[in-house]
Amino acid sequence: MEKYFVFLILALITEIIGTISGFGSSILFVPTASLFFDFKAVLGITAVFHVFSNISKITLFRNGINKDIAIKLGIPAVLFVILGAWLTKYVPVKEMELGMNILIALLAIFLLFRFNKPIKQTNQNLYLGGMISGFFAGLVGTGGAIRGITLAAFNLPKDIFIATSALIDLGVDLSRAVIYVSQGYFPTEYIKLIPFLILVSVLGSYLGKVILKFTSEKLFKYIVLGVVLLTSLFQFINYFTVHTTP
Repeated sequence: MEKYFVFLILALITEIIGTISGFGSSILFVPTASLFFDFKAVLGITAVFHVFSNISKITLFRNGINKDIAIKLGIPAVLFVILGAWLTKYVPVKEMELGMNILIALLAIFLLFRFNKPIKQTNQNLYLGGMISGFFAGLVGTGGAIRGITLAAFNLPKDIFIATSALIDLGVDLSRAVIYVSQGYFPTEYIKLIPFLILVSVLGSYLGKVILKFTSEKLFKYIVLGVVLLTSLFQFINYFTVHTTP
């Protein structure tokens, strides 16, 4: 019981940070949850949790959705998240965890050196960003940062950025949740967590929105970068500690 309590507190923190950063909480939630659960269970719990998380954000930021970007980025993301989620049945857990660590590290390096150099505002980049973010969301549980990098090219205001990202992510998470549950990644023993995950998603999204009112656009970008860098460092330390311990 104590394990679940600590997990839910950390989940709340990741949800707040995820809302502020605009990337969603998966980039922090997945590595955090992996400390408490088997990695495939983490995939299932993450997908179910983020369905509620994204509904909360869409409700709170519903007046800021850019439908054109959501469609062009969202449809490829949904198609490729299905592919990535299906492949988890065949990829060993250790390789999926390592892939997650490498992905987060590469994203951190990319943001560090291209912080003020956004990608071009083209439909091709929207399609490609959707494909890549969706695929990795399905395969290793997190693709929100890639989607965030793509959206950042369009210089969207904070509210529109978060709402548009949440709408895309809702389609992604619903799709992968169906596949994960059908593959047994959400054991029945975790059903009892659902009411608490709903509460965490609503409260975390709300607190994130409140904090955003006092956060400048410039600080907002630094928060995004900080989230990715800290997560990358944390994950590599955790991964190599676990897999090198006798």
